[in-house]
This record gives sequence, structure tokens and C-alpha cells, in this order.
Amino acid sequence: MRPLIGISSYGRAGERQTFSVPCEYVDAVRVAGGIPIVLPPVEGETVDPSHYGGDRHDANYGISQERDRFELALARAAIARPSLPVLCVCRGMQLLNVALGGDLIAHIPDEFGTSVVHRAPQLQAVPHDVRLDPGSRLARVLGETEFTVQSVHHQAVGRLGEGLRAVAWAEDGVVEAVESERHAFLIGVQWHPERDALSDPRPLRLFAELVACAGGYRQR
Repeated sequence: MRPLIGISSYGRAGERQTFSVPCEYVDAVRVAGGIPIVLPPVEGETVDPSHYGGDRHDANYGISQERDRFELALARAAIARPSLPVLCVCRGMQLLNVALGGDLIAHIPDEFGTSVVHRAPQLQAVPHDVRLDPGSRLARVLGETEFTVQSVHHQAVGRLGEGLRAVAWAEDGVVEAVESERHAFLIGVQWHPERDALSDPRPLRLFAELVACAGGYRQR
């Protein structure tokens, strides 16, 4: 049987409120050989700074304590199973870091300036280059140490959570990916690999590795 891959959805939206998830996540998991299962949380986008002892910033938007609680609980439940494969994308990487005791940079331009644009107006994705640690699992999976990614974020990880190490960076120094040193497959990427997964074999390899590891976990 193909392994089940849970995908946390976006929050409530619309006149008749619905939970949604971009089709690229579902398509990437399906093409990689998994069966996607959408997990509906509640509304909210920015991780509330109260979860890591930070201060509110004017750029924070759509904060929902309920969604934060749901996804942090989800992350902690996954972390408690070292052999359970987990891939965290964008907000997911930030939540992972907070769940492991790390904190976030509330607004990238305040700390790193604007030499690299990580998010365009109207929350549009922007391309920028990243470099990977050649010795990282992520580099081995993707088969590259430098490439262009699609980015949509204004926050970034700050102090790393327990057991995490940074394995990718943007040209301005923003951490773009992390790995766990204590788990079989626990990777967080700040960019959006699902946006290119059906047109570029490199990001699809990341989903394929997730599905392959999930298949092995299911059999144990």
C-alpha cells in the first residue's frame, strides 16, 4: 500500500468558510507515490511571538492561537516519534523550530536588510538563490548545493531549536533549511518546493524521499 502523508491545511476563509490547501502539495505527494490526507487546522498565518518569548511586529498578520496550538501539538507529536518522517515547509519549518524551543526573527528586513527579497507584495513568491551544506542529507537528496528557490515569507528562524542544525542559507544569511540530528528524517525548508515539484526533478526528490521513508515507517 502507498503510505499516507498528512498535509496541514490553511485556515478558514471565504463567505462559506472552507479549509483549503494549495493543490501543488497534494499533486507533489501523489506524483511521489504517497496518498495525501489534508489535516484541517484553523485560521492564522503568522506564528504568535508569545510561543517563543518574542514581541509582536506590525508585519505579523492573521495570528490565530487556536491554529498555533493545533500545529504545535501536531509538530510535537511527530517529534516524539524519532522514526516518523516529517517534511516542514515555510511556516512549518518555523513551527518546528518553535516546537523544539527555538525562536523566530519577526521580520527579516529588520535583521538582514533588503539585499534579498523573500516575499513580494500581495504574498507573491519570489525566486532567490540558496546554498546548501554539502554534507547535509538535504543536499544529498536534492543532488545540488546551490540552486534557485521560490520564497514567500517575512519571518525566519532565529535561535535554533534543540537538535536542529542549519543546512541552507540565502545570500543575506537567512537560514533556509534545517535538519534534525536526532531523527531519521526531519527536514524543514523555508522555501516552497511544491511550487516547482512537477516541473523540476530536484524538489520532487524531496517529496519522493519523504514518501519512501514513510513507506518504511508504515511497515515497522
